[in-house]
Amino acid sequence: MRRSAERRRPRSARPCYEESGYVYATGAMEIARRSGKEPIARLASNENPFTPPPAVLDAAILALRGVNRYPPEEPGGLLEALRCYHGDYHFTAGAGMDGVIETLLRALVEPGDRVAVATPTFSFYGVAAMGQGAQVVPVQRRADFSVDPEAFARAMEGAPLGFLCSPNNPTGNATSPADIAGLLDRMDGVLFLDNAYVDFSDHDYRPLMKQYDNLVIGRTMSKIYALAGLRIGYAFLPGWLAAPYRRAQTPFAVSTVAAAAAEAALGEEAWARAYRDHVRRWRERYAREIRWPVHPSEANFVLVDVSPRGSDEMTEALASRGVVVRSCRSFPDLPDHYIRVSIGEDWENERVISEINRP
Repeated sequence: MRRSAERRRPRSARPCYEESGYVYATGAMEIARRSGKEPIARLASNENPFTPPPAVLDAAILALRGVNRYPPEEPGGLLEALRCYHGDYHFTAGAGMDGVIETLLRALVEPGDRVAVATPTFSFYGVAAMGQGAQVVPVQRRADFSVDPEAFARAMEGAPLGFLCSPNNPTGNATSPADIAGLLDRMDGVLFLDNAYVDFSDHDYRPLMKQYDNLVIGRTMSKIYALAGLRIGYAFLPGWLAAPYRRAQTPFAVSTVAAAAAEAALGEEAWARAYRDHVRRWRERYAREIRWPVHPSEANFVLVDVSPRGSDEMTEALASRGVVVRSCRSFPDLPDHYIRVSIGEDWENERVISEINRP
């Protein structure tokens, strides 16, 4: 037997993942823990800070009794609940919206294809597209963070798929349904419209699904319904895509527990509406009381311009005071003087206003 030192060295990882990938907010959390400031205000990940309603927790606990079995191929009860809630559309569900994105890429994108991404935005679109061997084409937003439809349409020439987030992460601004329709009229390929934060806005993009067969709308149960830890997302699909999407998806991707909780959560509209009102109320207070420029937001977070201070500098300063926010340095095409601040519980929001306003 050869000695271990003589064994053949495995090939290296793919170059696209040697140094880049999704960037987490773990560094700021570690600084906050070392600060000794308790409790820590966790405002970095756009989470719903409130525990789901009892009926949702009860549904999840009941579903635990069956976790010795694989879940069904599709979460039929949840898909039917989505049709009752939204209307007669084609739905699919995945392990978070990330899972939906990965399946969509497998179904539509060949290695070497172009994939357009409106930036700055959620970095996972690019990370997942690279995993499919795609050429990611960033389309930079205008100075006010609005989408340039002509530039995006040009980037989509010959491309099977493009990504646009509205309301956008991390900027918070939304692209109107009329502008999305104009873009769909211009472009080749399919548009994945990420609506993770749409529940906090006044826009409704669902009617576009009846008008366009090159649109997929992604939604999540992580934000408005407080199920981030269960990782469940869903999407509206055009009819022609439903079958190939199913063939491309990861088997048994949606856990029985997550599906049961999500189905129950759709019945808790009053609870979700109360959280939506909480977010809107605090968005207004952030904009009014934070001394730095706060960009208008239609999401459950705001983007704050802390220039001349840097993104990491401000994030670390706040973490040392027990407040964890998101540095935006890692977002492509966003200048390095922005932080993203989620809407948390009242005490968390009060603390971030107090600490961010300190000299």
